[in-house]
Amino acid sequence: MVVRSSILKTLAYFDLFSYPLAIEDVCWFLEVEATQEEVRQELETMVHEGRVFRSGPFYSLQNEPGLAARRLRGEAHADELLVIANKGARLLYRFPFVRAVCISGSLSKRCADEKADIDYFIITMANRIWIARTLLHLFKKLTYLRGHQHRYCMNYFIDEEALEVKEKNIFTAIELLTLMPVCGNGGLVKFFQANNWASQYLPHYNDRPREVPGEHRPPWLKRTIERLFDHRLGDRLENYLRGLTDSRWQKKTERGEVNMKGEAMTLQCGQHFSRPNPEIFQQRILNRYHRRVKEVIAERVTPACEKK
Repeated sequence: MVVRSSILKTLAYFDLFSYPLAIEDVCWFLEVEATQEEVRQELETMVHEGRVFRSGPFYSLQNEPGLAARRLRGEAHADELLVIANKGARLLYRFPFVRAVCISGSLSKRCADEKADIDYFIITMANRIWIARTLLHLFKKLTYLRGHQHRYCMNYFIDEEALEVKEKNIFTAIELLTLMPVCGNGGLVKFFQANNWASQYLPHYNDRPREVPGEHRPPWLKRTIERLFDHRLGDRLENYLRGLTDSRWQKKTERGEVNMKGEAMTLQCGQHFSRPNPEIFQQRILNRYHRRVKEVIAERVTPACEKK
């Protein structure tokens, strides 16, 4: 029964995004260890009971056959975007003080609709996050000239001084598990080690790759700029840019500004991080997830005759 409950909770999470799962996906995201055969048998039993629905190789809590075709289309488009995303990540890694770049968001799960952005998770040198972020966002301003701004959505920055993600929950654990590392072995290895807490939610977190092949020496311009700002001048500039960014984003939040998707524009600015406010999107997903799990578990224990 433990495996069954875990399967239902896994399906419930991805049900929030109308994303059906293959057996391999279910095994990967389970909160308990189970063999693929055990998972297959439980899924087929629940399909027979009418609690889970199968469409082709995919399973869902929704009786909606179109979800399978939607997922396949999303995977095909994601594979096209991943070629662009990998090139973009290698470009971002060339900027001063950037120590690692990962592909994040829906694309890291091979899920992308026609309006999908390319999201990046970036690790910077300790105490240089705001210089790095400012340079990267100045570069992004230039991408608007060619209409490529959606290819460079740099939503989450942390530096090597504080690698541990503070919000420990199923949402952040899944985001950590699905990150696609592209550049920066040193920063990546330390980062994944600092967040081993995710294995408490997802045992397969410890099985994920923590290094990337083909690491190269940083370009000379990156090394030169880093040397120039590796002293008091850099410290002063770092503090100034953090204060300036924090002030600008506080004003945006107070005005209730929204992005192109209609979502509230918020940013948390700290000495060692720059991230969206977790109380907005993350907490909303967690609240929906916990409600959905309660519904699913209640359905599991309700006799079929009572439901009729």
